[in-house]
This record gives sequence, structure tokens and C-alpha cells, in this order.
Amino acid sequence: MKRIAFGTAIALTAPAAEAVAEDFVTVPSRDAFIDLVTGRELTRLGIRLEVTPDGEIAGSAFGTEVSGAWQWDGNYFCRDLYFGEQDLGPNCQQVAVSGDTVRFISDRGTGEYADLRLR
Repeated sequence: MKRIAFGTAIALTAPAAEAVAEDFVTVPSRDAFIDLVTGRELTRLGIRLEVTPDGEIAGSAFGTEVSGAWQWDGNYFCRDLYFGEQDLGPNCQQVAVSGDTVRFISDRGTGEYADLRLR
């Protein structure tokens, strides 16, 4: 099964070839990622997620609980994610940001991506 980007099972996706456009800048480190998401929600059309500095992911998508854990590995956000009872499995993702939009690109930046807004 192809691994999917953080939230992609519940959001729209696009090929990674287009993912580098639109003035997105790669998030370079765990500290930069934590500064970006701490105290803010990641949202998109019925999706609300919180990514905490201590490695937890919690929220909901279309009325279904979303939960998981994450860590930073080198230059990548690595997560294990559940959508309700469905285990989406592990995936390490490149993270990029443009304004209040955070882009998670699956498979270490070579797969599909999901854009989420910071609120």
C-alpha cells in the first residue's frame, strides 16, 4: 500500500512534482517545526488537528477521531497515525510552509502531499 501524507487520507492530494512550487520553504529542523505548530491547530475542510511538542497528534476529521505520535528524524516529520480504528501506519514526510499553510509531503518528500492551514 502506498504511504500517504499526514492527513492525506482525509484531505485532497496532488503529486509531489508540483509540491515544491508556490513559494513553500522546507522546515529545516524539529525546533523550527515545534515553533510553527505549538499552540495552533492544523485545519482543512472539516479537519482539526493538534501536533504537540511532546510527540502527540490528536484531533478529528469529519467526525472521526484522529490520533497518533510523531518524532523528527533528520529533516523529516515521521508519524504513526490512526483515523478512527484505521491504522495509516508510519510515514516520514518533508514539511514545507508558505504563510499559514503547512505542506506535508509523504515518502520523504517524494510522494503525495496534503496542505493544512495553521489557525
